[in-house]
Amino acid sequence: MARFTRQAVQALLAQEGDVALEVFVVDNASADNSLAYLRTHFPAAAFPQIHIIDAGSNLGFSRANNLAAQQATGDYILFLNPDTIPAENLLVQLLEFAELHTDAGAVGVSMTNDDGTFAPESRRGLPTPWTAFCKMAGLTAVFPTSRLFGRYYMAYMPSDRPHATEVVSGACMMVRNDGRKAWFDTDYFMYGEDIDLSYRLMQEGKTNYYVPALLIHFKGESTNKTSYRYAHVFYGAMLVFLRKHFPHYAFWLRPIIYAAIAAKALKGWLNGLCVSLNYRFKRHKVWLQPRAAYFGSHGERFQKCADDLAWRTTIHRVNAEGHTTEDVAQYDFVVYDIADYTRCAIIRLLQQSAGKVRLALYDNATGEIIFHGAENGRKLQHQ
Repeated sequence: MARFTRQAVQALLAQEGDVALEVFVVDNASADNSLAYLRTHFPAAAFPQIHIIDAGSNLGFSRANNLAAQQATGDYILFLNPDTIPAENLLVQLLEFAELHTDAGAVGVSMTNDDGTFAPESRRGLPTPWTAFCKMAGLTAVFPTSRLFGRYYMAYMPSDRPHATEVVSGACMMVRNDGRKAWFDTDYFMYGEDIDLSYRLMQEGKTNYYVPALLIHFKGESTNKTSYRYAHVFYGAMLVFLRKHFPHYAFWLRPIIYAAIAAKALKGWLNGLCVSLNYRFKRHKVWLQPRAAYFGSHGERFQKCADDLAWRTTIHRVNAEGHTTEDVAQYDFVVYDIADYTRCAIIRLLQQSAGKVRLALYDNATGEIIFHGAENGRKLQHQ
């Protein structure tokens, strides 16, 4: 996760406008040498606005964010996942919106998955007993745009215009710094904290908002949605929320929650079996070598990195107009050189081929390729 965190911090430092920043990075006892890596790239003498905190143990999402927020002195706090890349104008858009909407509690953004698709969790409805039932029973997936069954992801609301929402994702959530000691409830270790906070802000009379400011979320670096662990923790967090805020319904929904966990576990097992069978019957070397289209001005050096990953690559010059879906549909990855493209442009270009190809970023300054799955031990850079 260290390389993703570095990219997220760099994206914050590249924000447009006259925004005074203080950045807090909390290391939850990572095992990938993140502390040394980040301190090397962001030395305190050169980056006094960046504070790298060694938590000493895995505090979980809530405690880690609360720890950083307690030290924040700015008028606003932005809670941001390390596997995100905000566009250069994100902070300006959020701040301008918050200044115009004094009733704002939490403000969220339009998150783009690494395949260019819109992340539905960018705005959500509260998991009330009915909404939670629809989500776990699969009605939300079958009728995503229904106001009756699809309230969990609110897909019936426009994604290209600001609007009020109930839940803002903790992956990117901005709040006014009112000096409170704890923003997130520590009863939640992972997942559900943002739902709980969003609900408590609404109880305080505030309105949560969705703003179509752009951000890439490489979710999956911290989440495998087909795994039993994810299902157990995610739906377990939903049960914590129901027990806390809707105790009379929690008992009746518990069997459905456990059934949903079992269904997710079975789906994860079947997915794993399919991958295993594919690997067994498609052992040809070419199948094991992803194809990548690189766009940038450092093709020769990128090629050396790609060779280390056993990628088959096609090198393209910088193209401000990007590519068509047909251009990249034959590839597994489209790679943009962050020295040649703004993050905002990368997101816009990726959205043109939504669902057809996945994103990778190339950082010529370090010789690193950043992509979903990059932190699994494979060699990432060419010295």
